[in-house]
Amino acid sequence: MNSKIWLSSPHMGGSEQKFVKEAFDSNWIAPLGPNVDSFENDLAKYTNTKYAAALSAGTAAIHLALIMLGVKQGDEVICQTMTFSASANPIAYLGAIPIFIDSEDQTWNMCPNLLREVIVARIKNGKKPKAIIPVHLYGMPAKMTEIIAVAEEFEIPVIEDAAEALGSKLNGQAMGSYGSMGILSFNGNKIITTSGGGAIISNNKAYTDKARFLATQARDDAPHYQHSEIGYNYRMSNIAAGIGRGQMEVLEQRVLKRRAIFDHYHRELSDIDGLSFLHEAEGAFSNRWLSTVLINPQFSGGISKDVISRKLNSDNIECRPLWKPMHLQPVFNCALYYGNGVSEQLFEEGLCLPSGSNLSDDDLERVIKAIKTCF
Repeated sequence: MNSKIWLSSPHMGGSEQKFVKEAFDSNWIAPLGPNVDSFENDLAKYTNTKYAAALSAGTAAIHLALIMLGVKQGDEVICQTMTFSASANPIAYLGAIPIFIDSEDQTWNMCPNLLREVIVARIKNGKKPKAIIPVHLYGMPAKMTEIIAVAEEFEIPVIEDAAEALGSKLNGQAMGSYGSMGILSFNGNKIITTSGGGAIISNNKAYTDKARFLATQARDDAPHYQHSEIGYNYRMSNIAAGIGRGQMEVLEQRVLKRRAIFDHYHRELSDIDGLSFLHEAEGAFSNRWLSTVLINPQFSGGISKDVISRKLNSDNIECRPLWKPMHLQPVFNCALYYGNGVSEQLFEEGLCLPSGSNLSDDDLERVIKAIKTCF
């Protein structure tokens, strides 16, 4: 059998072991420490934000962000339906109510026009949403200028889910830096990884200070263990942050490689009838975390994403369908949804192709050859 080609596997740069060794040599194994401080500084500098708080996961970051915005049981939070469940689950953690809205077809992200309609409708219903969570799917920047304008019109804070978009920009501005808070993820399949981990970035020091406080069990400044608020064990460890510091050194290389992989797929496959790719809108710069393709059976001679997926899997090549929209998930089947059909079509036709920055030229050609044999 051919060797396994992964969708997006971890890719170390070389310096990670140096920073981890420093932690071992100094016996700074416990949570917090110099690596955490330095990693936070690296993240803030890279995203051109003032502050960052390194956490155990991107999900933890969204959870804390919602808490800091005062979201409580029964409150409504608007969330992009076309996303991974980690964008929506923290809403449920707090007993709040997710309101799912659809995407527009230019970026596959939250539709600003629908956003405005939904806010007006919810206010008429007597409940003004407490927060808005747009997502930059697969590294493609959402229409943040329009989304922020709507949010400011109704004075609703934005939690910008940039878990998949570190290295992406819109009009030269880093994704994650548009909202009241930005959320990053360093899960093993992301463009850089800390094995697991996440962060909150913000220009508001109060948010990152509060995030660190809540993430360390909300321990009061007292000579004994005293807690006036419910806290969480959400802080990133000094070891994990050491991996992150090494990964930050090669982030720009990772972005360039993933963009090159997308460009190669596009050159080799875009002339096949029924196959289409997501292009960057004006002013957008995507990290191309995952290269994605749509396969429309009406124009591809009946070939569907499932046919291609089966072929890739039979050749030991990992691929995945696009995210199943949240409003179609059994766990959220009672949630309100405002839609236009875009996310459902994306789910029906979309496929994620191997995109890891450690993908060899031979592996890339193997993927392309397998896809072409379907036609």
